[in-house]
Amino acid sequence: QVQLVESGGGLVQAGGSLRLSCAASGRTFSSYAMGWFRQAPGKEREFVAAISVSGGTTDYSGSAKGRFSISRYNAKNTGYLQMNSLKREDTALYYCAASIKRLWSPLLLSTAGYNYWGKGTLVTVYS
Repeated sequence: QVQLVESGGGLVQAGGSLRLSCAASGRTFSSYAMGWFRQAPGKEREFVAAISVSGGTTDYSGSAKGRFSISRYNAKNTGYLQMNSLKREDTALYYCAASIKRLWSPLLLSTAGYNYWGKGTLVTVYS
């Protein structure tokens, strides 16, 4: 089992940047694929980005592509989401998640592909 704790959220002006972190503890972080999801008030949780166990494969939602970058540093048991050119519509609670799927799968682009979740970090973008 792995425990996940997100950090780095906050209040940022539109056009600005934030870097979210996901600290993992418990079992070896490098055994899990990782994803970032977000949930805005009144909306369902949606996929943002995913990264494979090795970090060699990544994928993004359409709204994140070109603006966000997912990465991981297995030696530090930490994953990251760099968010640039933020927009008001990026305002949401951001969650990191870990998956026991060691091979890349389309399921990693949905909540169904993940086994462990953090409690989220709030990102608020104002203009």
